Amino acid sequence: MLNVPTPHINANSEDFAETVLMPGDPLRAKFIAENFLTNVQNISNTRNMLGFIGEYKQKRVSVMGSGMGMPSIGIYSYELFYYYNVKNIIRIGSAGSLSDDINLKDIVFAMGACTDSNFSYQYGLNGTFAPTASYNLLENSVKTAQELGFENHIHIGNILSSDVFYSDEKNLKKWADMGVLAVEMEAAALYMNAAKLHKNALCMVTISDCPLKNLSLDSVERERGFSNMIQIALETSVNLEN
Repeated sequence: MLNVPTPHINANSEDFAETVLMPGDPLRAKFIAENFLTNVQNISNTRNMLGFIGEYKQKRVSVMGSGMGMPSIGIYSYELFYYYNVKNIIRIGSAGSLSDDINLKDIVFAMGACTDSNFSYQYGLNGTFAPTASYNLLENSVKTAQELGFENHIHIGNILSSDVFYSDEKNLKKWADMGVLAVEMEAAALYMNAAKLHKNALCMVTISDCPLKNLSLDSVERERGFSNMIQIALETSVNLEN
């Protein structure tokens, strides 16, 4: 394939599986590869944004970090979709709960992603684009979560992809009043890239903090404590390959 390796991914053209799990933290990608996959190979390490290929239940699956924010995941997801012909990207990240009913370590499936970003400006649309998940991925992953027994700790709905990490509490409450479940920083750009390139994308996030309740997990728990979400994503990837 032309232009491979890319400026940001130094893998060969056939190195990635059709489905890529994408945490924000490259060290979380390394943790997943080393603890959940077999026959693991490190296939990309440009700028220390680690990418791996391995097997889960004898199916090829890739995992690669995206970095923080929409510009970063915008670059990596675009290159994976466009240059490496990846079909499905499942973001497995962290988020802050905006709902009283959603607690630390709960999992939110982002059906849609509101945003305060100007990422969609590039498309020149005469209106406001509404970034949404790919239904097949959403349906498959929710069903998988239920089959694994996590139904009491999952939530499905709208999230906010923000350019601002330290957002004003009054602003967050406004989004919460509109029924937005959680806030993170990447999903909207991922969904827009998937829509533009006719690929599939889903964001599922584990709640790492509750900014309106002043609760949070520590950095080690953020890196290593999301095993339920990781299992859901891996089982989903196996079902997609069948």
